[in-house]
Amino acid sequence: MFEQFSGGYYLGRLYVEPYDGERPAMHDGQHEHVNRQLYATGEGIERLDAPLVMKLGRRHLAVHGEAGVPERTLAVPYDLLEDENGLPDLREVLLAKADRAAQLMDLGTPVGI
Repeated sequence: MFEQFSGGYYLGRLYVEPYDGERPAMHDGQHEHVNRQLYATGEGIERLDAPLVMKLGRRHLAVHGEAGVPERTLAVPYDLLEDENGLPDLREVLLAKADRAAQLMDLGTPVGI
């Protein structure tokens, strides 16, 4: 779903879909899988429900898992979409690597925490 892009990000393609939720979300099973695969260190007990930090356009989003979101979809509240046309749109999305995500979360940068 995501591939190496730069020192701080992975690149992926997801359907970006506007929705009525309060915070950005993706399919809960895929959210957990990406968390396990790209954020977990394999040492001790780790949270697999922590938000994933994704960059869509110029905005960083804290993305949570949610059961009702279709697979391979990033559901974004209407008020956070810059170019919302009401339809799902296949777009490139950057996923911050674990250390970059932690840095952004510490700064309070992502929307939807």
